[in-house]
Amino acid sequence: IKAPRHREALWAGLSDDLLDIIATDHAPHTWAEKQNPYTQAPSGLPLVQHALDLMLDAHHKGQISLERMVHKMCHAPAICFNIKGRGYIREGYFADLVVVDPKNPWRVERSNLAYKCGWSPLEGMQFASKVVATIVNGKIVYSSESSKEILPGNGARLLFERDSG
Repeated sequence: IKAPRHREALWAGLSDDLLDIIATDHAPHTWAEKQNPYTQAPSGLPLVQHALDLMLDAHHKGQISLERMVHKMCHAPAICFNIKGRGYIREGYFADLVVVDPKNPWRVERSNLAYKCGWSPLEGMQFASKVVATIVNGKIVYSSESSKEILPGNGARLLFERDSG
């Protein structure tokens, strides 16, 4: 979203609760693919690794509270899609968590990317907070202490609670 007025409108919509969820897709196209002419280049960007970093930066700038961020990125998607056992820290729920060091500045560099495409539009950007661990289904799948690699095989199929009538 390039135009400042569009970014401002999104923040206003979020503040006014016109937007239910904060989310991003993940389009890990290679740099070579993105260099094609506009009509032939695939759309989207590799952003999923840095979505929380971007929102934490917005929090540090006073654009969003931590509570609203957690609601819009965790609770609201689980509610909207009726996802069973996800979106909250509750007994009996899956332990899908992230551990953040709120005062650990770092810079996005090619060497710390987990994207298989090997690039990010955020390279060179400085963030104030750092994700130090990610836990999926109660298992640590990422730790900044051990490596940048995501440990595979710990995901699980989402279950949806749907009305039968």
